[in-house]
Amino acid sequence: MTPSPRGDLFDPACPTRKLLDRIGTKWTSMAVKVLAEAAPGEVRFADLQRRMPGVSQKMLSTTLQSLTRDGLVARRVEPTVPPKVHYRLTELGESLEVPLSALRTWAEENMPAIDRALKRSAD
Repeated sequence: MTPSPRGDLFDPACPTRKLLDRIGTKWTSMAVKVLAEAAPGEVRFADLQRRMPGVSQKMLSTTLQSLTRDGLVARRVEPTVPPKVHYRLTELGESLEVPLSALRTWAEENMPAIDRALKRSAD
């Protein structure tokens, strides 16, 4: 039997599970949104951090490294002192914005219902 070119989320050995762990975080969703809003332009690291309240420099760096390794983000370094680092979405990264945007919208629209359910379960 020829293996499927797609992943199988229900197969414990499938790398799709790890990919979903990486792209399913709030920081990934925020970074992709900020970069998508700037597309096709670039955003500097410091600007990304400013536009993502609450993200630490370490977490943003880790998130961007992961997105870059996965081919979703391109990184460009200007050889200045200190170096200026710029990020932009690749074509593959731009395609991720559509499903992430739908997920963010769902979460924002349904948060009141989730809050009510949480309150009921706490009572």
